Amino acid sequence: MAKGSASKMIDNVKWLVALAVFCAAVIGNSYFVEIAFLYRVLGVVFLFIVGLVVLSITDFGSNAIKLMKESRTEIRRVVWPTRIETTQTFLVVFGSIIVLCLFFWALESLLTFLTKLVLG
Repeated sequence: MAKGSASKMIDNVKWLVALAVFCAAVIGNSYFVEIAFLYRVLGVVFLFIVGLVVLSITDFGSNAIKLMKESRTEIRRVVWPTRIETTQTFLVVFGSIIVLCLFFWALESLLTFLTKLVLG
């Protein structure tokens, strides 16, 4: 068996383990209704964390974590608009919407009038 296919097979097993952990969390929450709600929630959260840790050690998971870290770095580089710029942009968009609404209302009225004129 080639190294790549062995790695892929191990990743598939990890995905199945994570899926089993997630299912255990959901089924366990329904099955143990007599246990206090707080403990069930803590159990579900714990199992979901375990499942996410298992997923994070797959190739896909490690790439996803790397992407999230890079995205966080990019968000820090973004130049966010000031309050004044945001307000001005909102007013332009709102004004455009009002103008288009009036235009389409007038167009509908005209077409309704012409349809009544033609059909009698």
